[in-house]
Amino acid sequence: MINAVELFAGVGGFRVGLEKASKQFNVTFANQWEPATKSQPAFECYKQNFNADDNEVINEDIANIIGLIPEHDLLVGGFPCQDYSVARTLAGEMGIEGQKGVLFFEIMKVVNRTKPKFILLENVDRLLKSPSKQRGRDFSVMLASLQKQGYGVEWRVINAADYGFAQRRRRVFIFAYREDTNFCKEQQKFKYNDILHNKGFFAKEFPVQEKHNARHGDQDYDLPSNLFEVSDKFSAKYLNSGVVMNGKIYTAELLPIEMKPTTLGDILNQAKKFQGEVNEKYYLTNDKKNKKDRTEYQEMKYQKGAKREKRISKTGHEYYYTEGSMSFPDQLDLPSRTMLTSEGTKNRSSHVVKDLDTGRIRYLTPIECELLNGFEPGWTDTGMPERTRYFCMGNALVVGLIKKMGNQIVEIFKDENYEDETSHSTQQLALF
Repeated sequence: MINAVELFAGVGGFRVGLEKASKQFNVTFANQWEPATKSQPAFECYKQNFNADDNEVINEDIANIIGLIPEHDLLVGGFPCQDYSVARTLAGEMGIEGQKGVLFFEIMKVVNRTKPKFILLENVDRLLKSPSKQRGRDFSVMLASLQKQGYGVEWRVINAADYGFAQRRRRVFIFAYREDTNFCKEQQKFKYNDILHNKGFFAKEFPVQEKHNARHGDQDYDLPSNLFEVSDKFSAKYLNSGVVMNGKIYTAELLPIEMKPTTLGDILNQAKKFQGEVNEKYYLTNDKKNKKDRTEYQEMKYQKGAKREKRISKTGHEYYYTEGSMSFPDQLDLPSRTMLTSEGTKNRSSHVVKDLDTGRIRYLTPIECELLNGFEPGWTDTGMPERTRYFCMGNALVVGLIKKMGNQIVEIFKDENYEDETSHSTQQLALF
């Protein structure tokens, strides 16, 4: 068995994907806790769907339960990304200094104590450029932290639609491997370019073209070992894939070998089998007026449209606000756009579709959102408010990507030695 621990578990996307890949995965411990809220719907959803007991999934601040986490082979987690999200303005981003950004260091405390063989993390791709005042600093601190603890690292920004899935969702995945593993010893034998194309963690399941993106030349850097030096002075241009080993960074802009994607229309068709006739509440009304004398339908059409409007700032400065147009309704012959936590609201980012049966314009249903991420229909129908179901799916993984990564982890473990797993000494990491 491959014993795994899932941190920042949400509704269990990593676990779903791993268990779809193989019965060899045994998630022995998970943690999910949302601060500043009394109710914990994601935790309850996880607990119900996996029939987990109180020792298997814990609803506590991670800082308080690090000593409870058991030894494990694989650590996974989609650590909070609010501080890096494209939904925030550049002036508002806080990066690794942000309140939730610092939770990465809680992961490092776990790594320092348990020394898992492998680590698989996920975040928004903007992480590679954060913060705006020192590009690449946050990601460099993460890479240096993992190097300091004795791990090599490979990363890849993956758009799920490029590899056959129904959502154009771009996320960066970070795979770290302990230096004494057979996998790491093998990686050390190869050139970095060979790792990214043929020999590395992502190469088999997520194939890429031989040529790199000509607009972005390959980059290499020496990564300082002193984390404070990295934090204070170091910056780098990180591209969509790369490797760091022995203090050397190599990064390249790879081009995927694209697979035929599942379309949004395919998802609507699939959902019909589970939800039947779509409830009237999801349709955009054409009778109720808002404060600007627009119906719900007119409001959404306005939100999606191109704009160039004269506005006045709080300081009295006059300026023009502009933004481009979006499809209204969303195209059913393409994969969906990225779902956000605001899905299902009167918001420019929400999907609106032409219903396959009625031809009327409506929002996506919670079941359709679950299917877009690859969850079973009704996965979040565990007593949480419907608005929260949308929110959870906006935060969730495309679980099919994790299944593909799980396939590769199983292959890697075939060459690993399971003996002496508890013989690694625990060291104190003074910075954390």
